Amino acid sequence: MLAVSNFIFESKLRRNLFFLVLALLIFLISKNFGMFDDDILFGSKMGNHLYNTSIFNWYMPDVFDPGHPPFLGTLLAFFWNLLGHHLWVTHLAILPFTVFFFIQLHKFISFFIKNKTQQFLAFLLILIDPTLSTCFVLVNIEIITLPFFFLVVNAILRLHKNWKFIGLFFLSIISFRSMMLFGGLFLFEILFRNFIQKENLKKIITLKFLLFYFLAGIPAFIYVIWRFLSKGWLQTHKDSPWEEMWHFADLNYFIRNCIVLVWRYLDFGRVFIMLFLLTGLFLFGKKIMKSTKIKTLLLLAISSVIYIILTILIVTNSVGIRYFIVSYICFNLLVFIILNHLFTHKKIIYTIIFLGLLSGNFWIYPEPISTAWRATLGLMPYHSLRLKAIDYLDKNNISIEETASFFPNYTTLDLIDFSGDERSFSRFTGKEKYVFYSKVYNLSDKDINLLENNYTILKEFNNFNISIKIYILNTI
Repeated sequence: MLAVSNFIFESKLRRNLFFLVLALLIFLISKNFGMFDDDILFGSKMGNHLYNTSIFNWYMPDVFDPGHPPFLGTLLAFFWNLLGHHLWVTHLAILPFTVFFFIQLHKFISFFIKNKTQQFLAFLLILIDPTLSTCFVLVNIEIITLPFFFLVVNAILRLHKNWKFIGLFFLSIISFRSMMLFGGLFLFEILFRNFIQKENLKKIITLKFLLFYFLAGIPAFIYVIWRFLSKGWLQTHKDSPWEEMWHFADLNYFIRNCIVLVWRYLDFGRVFIMLFLLTGLFLFGKKIMKSTKIKTLLLLAISSVIYIILTILIVTNSVGIRYFIVSYICFNLLVFIILNHLFTHKKIIYTIIFLGLLSGNFWIYPEPISTAWRATLGLMPYHSLRLKAIDYLDKNNISIEETASFFPNYTTLDLIDFSGDERSFSRFTGKEKYVFYSKVYNLSDKDINLLENNYTILKEFNNFNISIKIYILNTI
């Protein structure tokens, strides 16, 4: 295997062909996976609005407008107009960005690691992270953001100003989170040149430097100004479905956010990464901190997401696990470099860390603790089970509209599968005769108790670690 990897990574053409084949394989595996969670909003709802009106009509209806630029929706609407309004087309639209990301990730790795075999092993250790690998099989904003982020990072490290401008330009308009990553990269470049390359701050922060970032960020400035002028609000308004999520956190909520943030960096097998990193710092702290490569990765891992961290700590919105993927990637590469240079028994430790990360796809928390399903490949069986359960309802003449379900399933079937089926499950209240339930919906304690006490399982579908249950209301 290592000989094959060395052969593939020796040639740029073979390497890019490998990335293309890998992306195509992912596409073939996931092309029938329906939209899930927030991707229904950013992809389906916003995309359908653009598809049904105009691809340039970025004025979203207030009822589902999250404030973010509809970049993903625009991309999908373009592909739907070109190839048809189908689920496979939706996944196909993401495929080029997957290849683009693989190429940029390899360039990022090759800046720190010169050996081809080690590049391949580091590449695998990064890809195996459950949160990152899940981005490849779900249609989402992150897989669009990631290649542009690393395009900028690679340009900063290699002094390629043109590519840096292009990457920053797109980061400034994909989403609010990509805009915050833009700000993080601005901070990273200053700190990198100052602390790592020992340049004077006066030499770094010049008018030309500031103007470069300003011009690259023009799409963000235009979008934000346009929103305020056209709508009068940026992200939420008094009737917004997300209004209650965007308030300043009190002390208790701030502490809760801090705990959840730490959890995000340990979740889904990343505890193996962090435990190894702490062990390495304890055993070889002085050697580690002398390494320019290691200090660069540590700096990037923290500075790039600093504005996202500061924002989620002080508001009542949830701490999204996918917000920190660029940081996870840096820590995985950092661990690989430390392992490769300072530890003996490298193969054994690498295998343990690799399998530890892989095991993260099987981490399922007991109810009512929420599992971040959109960040684990453990979600994969759900998609086919959901279709089987819907087919069961149809065959048994159980009305979809009169069957209750939970977020993100109480929406039209078309928004998930692009099947043209406009039927929709109703939102669960505890009074409906039938209920469509899966553990991936992360229910509240109240809803769990209602199901357990007032309903009986009529039919259950199971596949590996996922189940879908059709409940019927108990009769007195």
